This record gives sequence, structure tokens and C-alpha cells, in this order.
Amino acid sequence: MRAKNSLTYSSLKFVLIDLIGDILYWPIWWYSKGLVQTGLFCLNEIKSQYQILGLGTWLKNIFTPMFGQYDWEGRIISFFARLIQIIARTALLITWTIVILILFLAWIILPIFIFYQITENIIFLSK
Repeated sequence: MRAKNSLTYSSLKFVLIDLIGDILYWPIWWYSKGLVQTGLFCLNEIKSQYQILGLGTWLKNIFTPMFGQYDWEGRIISFFARLIQIIARTALLITWTIVILILFLAWIILPIFIFYQITENIIFLSK
């Protein structure tokens, strides 16, 4: 009973179970829970950017005349002004989506790349 409360036992338990266990569990977490959390984060970022840009509102009101101009000139000008806004905002959303997807792919590839670099350096140093 006394051995379980000793500083040596607690230190060994910390080193063997917590530190080494975390190091061994890290790749499993990275490609399971970590990947899911990162994917959800990326989806939420894209949804958030969609709402920030207000693309849905622009699409919903594309045929609504601006400034109460219900004559045909006002309708045409309003349609093309909104169309330009929709095109520009869609381009921004596509750009943001590409950036987020690149970050997600980096999340997947980064550990493999780091492991490859470490093994290459160990092989190079052992020659």
C-alpha cells in the first residue's frame, strides 16, 4: 500500500503511462477524433463565410428592384448590380473554400511528411 503512494511510483506511472501512452495514442487520435474535429471546423468555417458574405440573401432578392424602382430600367439595373455582387461573392466563397480544403489536406499530409523527413534524416545521418 505504501509503494503506491511513493514519489517514485507516481513518477514512473506518469512517464510510462501518460507520456509514452500519449505519444503512442497521438497518431490514432490525429486520424480519428482529430480528423473529425478538423473536418467539422472546416465545414463550419465555410458555412460561416457563406453567412458573412450574405450570398443567400443576394440570391433570394436577385429579382427584387432596388430603391423601389419598379420601372423596367430600375429592374434591369438592379438585376445586373445584384448579379455582379453574386458573382463576386461566389468567387470569394470558392476561394475561401479552396483555402480551407488546402488546410484540411495539410492536416492529413503533415504527419506523414514529418515522419518521412525524420526517417530520411536518420538514414542520412547513419551513413
